[in-house]
Amino acid sequence: MGVEAFADQARRELLATGETVRRRSVEAAGELTAQEGHMARLAAEGLTNPEIGAQLYLSSRTVESHLRKVFAKVGVSTRRQLRRALHEARTA
Repeated sequence: MGVEAFADQARRELLATGETVRRRSVEAAGELTAQEGHMARLAAEGLTNPEIGAQLYLSSRTVESHLRKVFAKVGVSTRRQLRRALHEARTA
């Protein structure tokens, strides 16, 4: 699809700002990104998708999409399970 050129450009732009790009690996596939982690914490605190979107300047549909990925990565299907999983991860 030609996305490699876009990925290379994004990598160069991030490096120019002093950021680093992490490579995706099988092990990293289950890890939450910083954005996903932030959304997961807000969802676990009980905020709705529109409330999360307002805080992060995203649409509620974008939040919904990200949270679907979060749920899959964490292996949960409800916000209650997400709250429990995040709590267990912090105390482990």
